[in-house]
Amino acid sequence: MLNRYPVWKYLLILFIVTIGGLYAAPNIFGTDPALQVAATSRNVVDSSTQKKVMDVLDGARIAYRRVVLDDKGLLIRFNNVDGQLRAIDKLREVLGEDYTLAQNIASAAPEWFASLNAMPMYLGLDLRGGLHFLMEVDMETVLGQTRERYTNEFRSTLRKQKIRAVSILSKSEGMNIELKFRTDDERDKAEMAIRKDNSDFQYVTKEDGGSFLLLVSLKEAELQSIKKQALQQNVTTLRNRVNEIGVAEPVIQQQGDSRIVVQLPGIQDSARAKQILSATATLEFRMADVNNSIETAQAGRVPATSRIYYERNGRPILLKKRVIITGDRITNASSGFDSESGTPTVNVNLDGAGARAMALTTKTNLKKPMAVVFIEHKTTTRIVDGKEVVSQKKVEEVINVATIQGVFSRRFQITGLDSPKEAQTLALLLRAGALSAPIRIIEERTIGPSLGQDNIDQGMKSVIIGMALVVIFMVVWYRGFGMVATVALTLNLVLIIAVLSMLQATLTLPGIAGIVLTVGMAVDANVLIFERIREEVRMGNTPQASINAGYEKALSTITDANVTTLIAAVILYIFGTGPIKGFAITLSIGIVTSMFTAIMGTRAIINLYVSGRRIKTLSI
Repeated sequence: MLNRYPVWKYLLILFIVTIGGLYAAPNIFGTDPALQVAATSRNVVDSSTQKKVMDVLDGARIAYRRVVLDDKGLLIRFNNVDGQLRAIDKLREVLGEDYTLAQNIASAAPEWFASLNAMPMYLGLDLRGGLHFLMEVDMETVLGQTRERYTNEFRSTLRKQKIRAVSILSKSEGMNIELKFRTDDERDKAEMAIRKDNSDFQYVTKEDGGSFLLLVSLKEAELQSIKKQALQQNVTTLRNRVNEIGVAEPVIQQQGDSRIVVQLPGIQDSARAKQILSATATLEFRMADVNNSIETAQAGRVPATSRIYYERNGRPILLKKRVIITGDRITNASSGFDSESGTPTVNVNLDGAGARAMALTTKTNLKKPMAVVFIEHKTTTRIVDGKEVVSQKKVEEVINVATIQGVFSRRFQITGLDSPKEAQTLALLLRAGALSAPIRIIEERTIGPSLGQDNIDQGMKSVIIGMALVVIFMVVWYRGFGMVATVALTLNLVLIIAVLSMLQATLTLPGIAGIVLTVGMAVDANVLIFERIREEVRMGNTPQASINAGYEKALSTITDANVTTLIAAVILYIFGTGPIKGFAITLSIGIVTSMFTAIMGTRAIINLYVSGRRIKTLSI
């Protein structure tokens, strides 16, 4: 029979619409400005912390909605951004460095939505407000550090082989290291010794004024690899820093060969963000001093060759002053599990010099503990006599102590970790400290929350006006069928928002532009169908046959038009950046959902009305 869907199609449409409405609903409730209070490694967040925070806020007469204690710490919800900013300043004064304070945005939807993983879609920097940084990695310094490291490595190699060089100089042009010898025999021996552990270099020999020169230069592929590693290393480090700020959906991505874009939606404290992002960190491997007691050292009798350090739980430990290797010798680190015991581990790779130093140390210190010290330089800003005073603070923490079970060099495992999460964190810290490439901020933009709200208001107004005009046109021109198209258009917007929320995609101002464009394109399919139905009616076909022919004959045209538009949207996403990607994402989602609502959705509604009925005229 014409114009009748099987029951399963109606159930499928109903299911999709229900799920779409469920996952789009959290966006109706909006969000609250919030503060996340988390403890450092030496503190905990409990009910007493909650009471202390509430007393501080009440004493300062800062209005807040509620303070919730969960496994992540305290979440404080506020009525507005002003209260959020006042609270973070006051709590920093009272809590000090014992706790980490992070500005955040919390969904105002009922808790049961979160249990279904139904969360509101993220808002981009231009809608929520926040900070935008463009950072540049100093590649010249990176290459300079690499040259110096290899120069020292070559010098050590020749010393061990008892080969005397007149001079060993690193030169910036071409990533060259020049070794000068008195005889060609010494030069040939030196080349053989260096080639043994360094296959990534090109070697050129020549004579200059009676001296025999060996020019060692990194291959172009290795140069690019060093630059890429430096850039990726800094992205990892910055992502780790941003986690400390507590931004819900930061954007940290590579731009070009030497730049990194960092966007922090919802953050307005530019000074603190810059302090955290520009902080430097490194690692040191040291042997524990097992010949002296920590109690004696704490009493004031610290051995000349040792120093007192503290683990993250506050426990003191005595370590040797001599550093085995530092973080710049680590080429890679990854978390995993031990094949025999199944316990969490961290797999570490070292470069040539680091491998030799580690092999020598482990060979002579079997069954002795070795520690990993994480060192960070933090910038703190204090207000003194009404002026900002910036000071540097060096933080040193022992993040791991493990007993050396065997001799190892280039590759080894760090065991004794409590959980896979700790292993992942340690691997991240090791990778973050592997190469400290200097970064400088070359561009900074602050978008205020009021401007972001203006963008939201203007964007919503454009969607509403655009939809209202389309609805008026469709109802006036196509009457009853126009009302059906209006219902489909509304469902289309709901589904777009639902998909963005389910994907946890970030909605930006160009994304809203994509939605507005979709509003116009969504009814385009119905215009083609309805015009085809009109033609069939004019040709003398019955209303039932005209409806069936209109949908079937217009389908190929609709499919062709939408597929070509989708191809263009995919190309925009692949080759575009930032705002262009946001536009392409919402446009692509809108095309897919409009195909569903304009064809299946409207057909289902019309079928329910005309199926099994004898109709003489159509309201079209």
